[in-house]
Amino acid sequence: MVRILLVEDDVDVRLMMEHALVDGGYEIDVSGTVSGGGELLESHRYDLVVADARLPDGNGIELADRAREKGVPALIITGYAFNLPRDDLDRFEFLLKPVRPSELLQAVDRVLQTEST
Repeated sequence: MVRILLVEDDVDVRLMMEHALVDGGYEIDVSGTVSGGGELLESHRYDLVVADARLPDGNGIELADRAREKGVPALIITGYAFNLPRDDLDRFEFLLKPVRPSELLQAVDRVLQTEST
């Protein structure tokens, strides 16, 4: 089973995304902070990291960089894509908020397929 680390600080958004991913057949671990996500990333094996770009203690792109160093792809969720540096936009797949469950599942499948080819 594919294991995903989901890092999102908005509880309502996190619950929606978690339910969509579980319903999609994925095993999910969740965190609301970069530090919590980093601890999980260091202590478990993941197939994908899905992270909000803006988190209370940092940004999800930093966490995505750490995941990439471990060979784990990342999907960034944000409502602020137009405020991000261009090089960040070129390095990761982004999904704009508000996110629909079907869009999330399509983006996750796309990133996982891209990484497996």
